[in-house]
Amino acid sequence: MAIAGFLIEIFAATMLLLFAVRLVRTGIERRFGALFQSLLTRHSNSFVAGGAGMVLATILQSSAAVAVLLTGFAAAGMVSFGIALAGVLGADLGSALVIQILSYDLGWLQPVLLALGGWLYLKSDRANVRLMGRIVLGVAFILVSLQFLRDAVDPIRESAFLPAIAGYLESDYFSAFIVGAVLAFVMHSSVATILMCVTLVQIGAIPFAAGLSLVLGANLGSAFIPIWLTRDQIVSARRIPIANLLLRGSAALVMLFAVNVTGTHAALMISGPGQSLIFAHIGFNLVVFLLATGFVTRMEAPMALLMPETDPESGVADQFSGALNPLGDPSATGPDVAMSSVRHELLQMVTQVERMFRPVLDIYERDDIDTIAALSQQDEMVNAQLTEIRRFVARLPRQNMSKSQIKAARGLVEYAIRLEAAGDVVSNRMTRSAKIKHMERAEFSAQGWKELKDLHATIQESFSLARHVLLVDDVDCARRLVLDKAEIKRMSRDSRKAHLKRLERGQTESFQSSDLHLEALRAMRDLHGHIAAIAYPILYKSGQVLETRLVMEMEKEAAED
Repeated sequence: MAIAGFLIEIFAATMLLLFAVRLVRTGIERRFGALFQSLLTRHSNSFVAGGAGMVLATILQSSAAVAVLLTGFAAAGMVSFGIALAGVLGADLGSALVIQILSYDLGWLQPVLLALGGWLYLKSDRANVRLMGRIVLGVAFILVSLQFLRDAVDPIRESAFLPAIAGYLESDYFSAFIVGAVLAFVMHSSVATILMCVTLVQIGAIPFAAGLSLVLGANLGSAFIPIWLTRDQIVSARRIPIANLLLRGSAALVMLFAVNVTGTHAALMISGPGQSLIFAHIGFNLVVFLLATGFVTRMEAPMALLMPETDPESGVADQFSGALNPLGDPSATGPDVAMSSVRHELLQMVTQVERMFRPVLDIYERDDIDTIAALSQQDEMVNAQLTEIRRFVARLPRQNMSKSQIKAARGLVEYAIRLEAAGDVVSNRMTRSAKIKHMERAEFSAQGWKELKDLHATIQESFSLARHVLLVDDVDCARRLVLDKAEIKRMSRDSRKAHLKRLERGQTESFQSSDLHLEALRAMRDLHGHIAAIAYPILYKSGQVLETRLVMEMEKEAAED
C-alpha cells in the first residue's frame, strides 16, 4: 500500500506540474502571440535569432512551443531554414535557464502568487487582465507541484524501494538515458521532466550520476516533441525540428558516453548535487548552441537531400495556392479524410491572409508599389483556394456522410468565403486608402498612428487562435476569439472618439487624414470579424452563444471551475 500511495502522489504531483507549465505557456502565447511572431521573424543573423528564441523559451517555459512556432513560420515562408534552426537551438538554451529560475526555494512566494493570480483572473472582466492572472496562477502551481513532489518522495527515501531503482539507474547509465528520453516525450515537457530530476537529486532520492543520465536523455526526448507536433507540416518545415534532433541527440549521446566511460561525474559536481545538475544541463545546451549556430545555414542542403520535396518544382508560394496544390478527388477517401483535407487548406488560407495583413501598416507609411502588387497577387491565391475548396466540397459523396458532416462541410465553405473577404479587405480597401494617403500627402497624428498600430497588433494575435480553433474545435479559444472581437470593437470605438476630440481641438494632421483614419478602423474591425467567424459554430454547438451575444454567465462558471 505504501508503494501504491507513493506512485499516486508522484503521479498527482507530475500532473499538476504539467498542467501548471501548460497554463503559463498558453496564457503567454495568447497574450503576446503577435509580439513573439515579430521577434522570431524579423532577424537575419543566426545568433540574434537564437537569442530571440532563448528569450521566448524562457518566457514560455517551453522550447517545444518555440520550435513549433518557428516551424509554422518556416512553412509560411516567413523565416528561412537557418534562422529557424538557430531560433530552436536558442530556445533549448532558454528552457534550460528556466529550470535555474524555478529551482530556487520560492515557497514564500506561493501564497502571494496564488492570491494575486486568483484576484486578477476572477475579479476582472478584461481578457488581457484575466490572461495575466492565468499566467501568475500557473507559476504558483509550478511551485506548489514541486513542493508536493518533494513531500511525496521524502518519506520513502530510506526504504529499500527507491534506493534499488536509484542504484540500477546509476549502474546502467544507458537505461537511465532512455528513461529520461521517454519521460520527456510522454510528459511533452523537458522543463517538467528535468525539474523532477533536479528535485529528486536535491533531496538525495537518486544519485547525481543517475540524474545526469536522466537529464541527458530528457534533452533527446524533448527534441522529439516538436517533430511529433509538426508531423503534418510541409517537408521543408519538418526539416527544422529533425535537424535539431540530429544536433541535440548526437551531442547528448556523446556527452553520455564521455562522462560515464571516463567517470568524470565528480568533476561536474561544482556545487550541491541539484545545482550541479542544473549547471550541467545549462552548460550542455550552451555548448550546443555556440558550436552549432554558426553553421546552421550549411545544414539546409544536407537536410534537403535527406528529406526531399514531394514536388521539387513547387516553391513556398505554391503552399498557398489551391490551383497549384489541388485537394484531389474527395470520393477517393472517406468523409473524415476529405474534411481533414479541407481544414488543412483553410489553415493555409488563414496563414496567407495573415501574411497579407502583417505588412499593411508599412504601405500606409511608405508608397511601396511592389508591396501593393504583391498583396494583389497573394489575394489571387486566396481566391484560387476558395474556388478549389468549393469544388472539392461540391464533389463530396453526400450519400456516405452524416447530417453533422454535411453541416460541418458547409460551415467550412462559409469560413473560406469569410477568409476570401478578409483578403479583399487588405488588397482592396486598405491598399486603396494607402494610395489615397500618399497621393494627398496626408499624415496621421502621432496618437492616431499609435492607435492603429495597437489595433493591428491585437488583430495579429487572433490569427494563431483562429488556426488553433480550426484544428481542434477548442471551446475556450473560440470564446477568446469572440471576446477579442468585442475588444477590437472597443478599441475601434475609443480610437474614433479620440479622433473626433482631436478634430475638435483643431489638430491639423487629424483633419488631413480624418477619412483615412476612420476607414482604416472600419477595415481592421471588419477583417477581424471575418477571421473570428470560425468560433461561432463551435460556440453555438456548445450553447455558449444565444442569438447575437455570448452567454456571459458561462464566463463566471468557467472562472469557478
